[in-house]
Order: sequence, then C-alpha cells, then structure tokens
Amino acid sequence: MHEVSLCHQLAGAVTRATVGRHVETVHVTVGELRQVVPEALEHAWTFVVRGTALDGARLALHQVPAVVACDDCGHDARLGRQLGFDCTACGSARTHLTSGEEFVLTAVDVHDPPDAPEQHAPQQPAPEQEGTLDGALSPP
Repeated sequence: MHEVSLCHQLAGAVTRATVGRHVETVHVTVGELRQVVPEALEHAWTFVVRGTALDGARLALHQVPAVVACDDCGHDARLGRQLGFDCTACGSARTHLTSGEEFVLTAVDVHDPPDAPEQHAPQQPAPEQEGTLDGALSPP
C-alpha cells in the first residue's frame, strides 16, 4: 500500500514547511494515472499523523483528469476507460499526456492562535541527524 509511504512523505514536507504552526488542511493535487486510491490515501493520512503535530489535520484531495493532446491537430481529449492514446479527433498516434500524472502538495491551511508569537523570523537549522532523503528520521 504505497499510500502510507506517500503520506509519510507529505507529513514530513508539511511539518518542515509549517514550523510548528497548527495545520488545519493539507491540499494535494493527484492525477488520475498516479494509481492512488483516494479513500486509502485519506485513511493512511489519519493513521500516519495520529499522535504527531499534524494530528487532526484534514487531507483535501483535488483530482486531475488524464488528458492527451494531439501533436498533429491540436485536439485535447480526456483518456477514457480504454486508455487509448490515439487522438479521438484525427486518429493520430502522435499525442502526449498533458495532465494526469500529478502528485503535488499545493497548499497548507494553518492557524496561528491569537496570542501566538509571530514566526516570520527564520528558525535556526536543526543539528544534522541521520535519516532518509525526505528528512524523516530513521534508526541508524
């Protein structure tokens, strides 16, 4: 279930970007061809963030259809169930995918309590720690 791995990556990126602020919603754009099951991703998110600073943050998925464009006639068409990549207007096989493979963290809604100090000043970098490339800590 790669949705768990995706959620670990998202949680790490959001945690680094929000610098301890309360996260309400994490917006992610997901293409149809990305092979992500939305319900599984949302379930994995609640499991991955449970007990962390992101506990209670909602995952908002925005799905993007898979679309191909014809290099010969310029026609754009959404891929159907048959997943044929030939142009539906002229039959040309010279097409390219214009959307549908996205997996992008697009926005994070945060809430600062009214009495919280401003956090505009950059934080001091954390000491170097061993971990995976995404910055998540892992045992040595």
